[in-house]
Amino acid sequence: MSTDALLVLRQAIPRLSAAETRVAETIIGTPSLVVELTITELAKACGTSQATVARFCQTIGYTGYREFRVAVATSTSREQAERDRFEVDDADIDPDDSVETVVAKVAYQEVQAIELTARSLDRDALDAVVDALLVALRIDIIGFGSSNLTAQDLHQKLYRIGMPANTFVDAHLALPSAALLGPGGVAIGISHSGLTVETEQAMQLARAAGATTVCITNFPDSPIASRCDLVLATQARESRYRSGAMSSRIAQLALVDLLFIRVAQRRYDAAAESLRVTYESIQDHRIDT
Repeated sequence: MSTDALLVLRQAIPRLSAAETRVAETIIGTPSLVVELTITELAKACGTSQATVARFCQTIGYTGYREFRVAVATSTSREQAERDRFEVDDADIDPDDSVETVVAKVAYQEVQAIELTARSLDRDALDAVVDALLVALRIDIIGFGSSNLTAQDLHQKLYRIGMPANTFVDAHLALPSAALLGPGGVAIGISHSGLTVETEQAMQLARAAGATTVCITNFPDSPIASRCDLVLATQARESRYRSGAMSSRIAQLALVDLLFIRVAQRRYDAAAESLRVTYESIQDHRIDT
């Protein structure tokens, strides 16, 4: 579980009931309510019952309200310390913010995304993905929209060290390729929300064909994650100006760097030689006129 209770809340929303979602959204909007209110008072503030709040705490992985309350207090305290470090009062960017404030808030959000992702990353899952990549006959990296930028970055990194990697910008190419992967193939699906239909379909096809399926997502309980053998979770929060494209992409790229470094470590000599040859091929390139 993430060490950030507020991020746990956001990631759990896809699997919550309607009443539990109302509790989650109330807490996300005003986290201090959990610290200040008893379970009875919080239930009243959320327009629900005490039993629903207790069930909500257990659904997201806590033994009860007391443990959840401590976790939220810890998260809000840590978050305030980070805001003090970046000298920002609020993470959201307002229309009237100065350029200095915008720079500070963007830096705060992106550093938070990287630090939380690194702190909470499942190390065993990371190395299991590396194991699969090292023996893969073919690697399909699938992501659309802003996640395609991450897919291209991972493709370029793996391709330059001699790994049999492919990526796609068209679902009509990605889906048939995934269906043909077969045993020994690896499909990596990238989706911040975990709701991208085409990426989910690709993972389903690849798994049915016998390939190892991996996803990089911010929501471990999302539909895409349910189609995958291994899940690598980012820990990015979103704010008013940052829907799916900024802090989430930074977290994805940081995770890709971790994955690539672990692969390169395991095949150090071959990777070093491939990087040297590909670097020199670019440096030696000349266009005759």
